[in-house]
Amino acid sequence: MQKRNDRHTPPKPDAATPQSERIAKALARAGIASRRDAEKLIEAGRISVNGKQLDTPAFKVTAKDKIEFDGRLINRKEPTRLWRYHKPSGLLTSHKDPQGRPTVFENLPKDMPRVISIGRLDMTSEGLLLLTNDGELARMLELPSTAWARRYRARAYGHITQDRLDTLKKGIEIDGIPTGPIEATIDRQQGDNAWINVTLREGKNREVRRALDTLGLRVNRLIRVSYGPFQLATLPSGEIEEVKNRILRDQVGHLMEIEKTRAGGTLTGTSTRGTPKDRTAKASAPSKPMPQGKGRNAKPKSRPQSKTPYKGQNATSTGRDVSAKDAKKIIAERSQKSADRQSRKIAKANADPTRKPSNRRPSKAFNGSRSKPAPHGNRTRGNGNSGRGRR
Repeated sequence: MQKRNDRHTPPKPDAATPQSERIAKALARAGIASRRDAEKLIEAGRISVNGKQLDTPAFKVTAKDKIEFDGRLINRKEPTRLWRYHKPSGLLTSHKDPQGRPTVFENLPKDMPRVISIGRLDMTSEGLLLLTNDGELARMLELPSTAWARRYRARAYGHITQDRLDTLKKGIEIDGIPTGPIEATIDRQQGDNAWINVTLREGKNREVRRALDTLGLRVNRLIRVSYGPFQLATLPSGEIEEVKNRILRDQVGHLMEIEKTRAGGTLTGTSTRGTPKDRTAKASAPSKPMPQGKGRNAKPKSRPQSKTPYKGQNATSTGRDVSAKDAKKIIAERSQKSADRQSRKIAKANADPTRKPSNRRPSKAFNGSRSKPAPHGNRTRGNGNSGRGRR
């Protein structure tokens, strides 16, 4: 008798059924805003789905739903991208400021897509600010559970010892909320200012300034030099540089799925060999001349001929059009190099005590002009190198 299975087996999800997600997460992944800011947009009545305005973030959408932001249809998901930006002092990390102060996003290049910041920097702070078009990535890298180290260089007014800085390892309280450990080391004391390296793994509001303020130090300059594995390095102030997709996948791939892309767009699972028509066109294209020989000494069978060759071109072996003056100059330079090599050989042979000194004289460099033949009566017999000039 077959036993009856009393356990309830949940039905398997249908592959044809589109997967749903919360509207705030969909907006974050589309790069509109972070999840928290997306909920504020929904409460403000700026988000609509399939023509209906939303009034609550407790709503799920699928890939088939049409989401609009301020009446404009948004793309559900673009390939995740990340930029390093060297924020200068005097810019506010915000898209809009009611007081009209300059913001980071107003100073970005015009061809930049809509991006959001990963964390923030104070208006008077400077250094590395990460920007992304994926709100989910921004949320993931901001979480304290990710435990990415943020490193800063702080210039503070006052005198301090390393023993007092070590007390920050226990953390401090900001607005009644305890912080995590803060590592601080003295770099150098410069007059009344001290340069201090600070490392923390969470980013509360003005945490570095408040932490050093508890020790009687007043920070007058703060530079973020790294955020996790991403470094400020030598990026000039006010400049922005995109992180390569390969590096992004290596550093963030364990936290979330990063789509593989290339410079021309997104890579798909199709073959990169091209269509049969493309392969036929490549096969019919004229091929380059096959090289003769192997390795570095391989040379093409045919050398392109110039349209108006100079009669001295074969002597220079340049394969390009040259004037008579240039041809003589090239010949003279090559003759001089040949004479120098011969002189070095003779000097090396004479320096060897086991060999007899050589009486051979180095040949004179050819200056590009032909010498006149000696008179008929002055010609001498010999090796044929006297009297007659080069021909």
